[in-house]
Amino acid sequence: QVQLVESGGGLVQAGGSLTLSCAASGRSISTYAMGWFRQAPGKEREFVATVNWRSSSTYYADSVKGRFTISRDNAKNTVYLQMNSLKPEDTAVYYCAAARELAWGPRDYDYWGQGTQVTVSS
Repeated sequence: QVQLVESGGGLVQAGGSLTLSCAASGRSISTYAMGWFRQAPGKEREFVATVNWRSSSTYYADSVKGRFTISRDNAKNTVYLQMNSLKPEDTAVYYCAAARELAWGPRDYDYWGQGTQVTVSS
């Protein structure tokens, strides 16, 4: 079992930056692909970014490409999401998740964190 705990969310003005962290415990995530998803009120959970186990491949939703960067430190069992140039439409609960292979759909992920709120004011 993998337990995931996100942190780093908060309130930020448009144009600002935040870095989310996802700390894993229970077992190593070094062999898992890791992803970030987000869910705004009244909307479905949507893909944000994913990284493969050795950080050689990353993929982003078009809406965040060029502004967000996903990274991981397997030695620390932690995944990060650097978010720059934030917009009000980025407001959502952000979740990290672990999958056995690179994936884009929520159903392909096996483990989920509890989420962290990001609010971007205009």
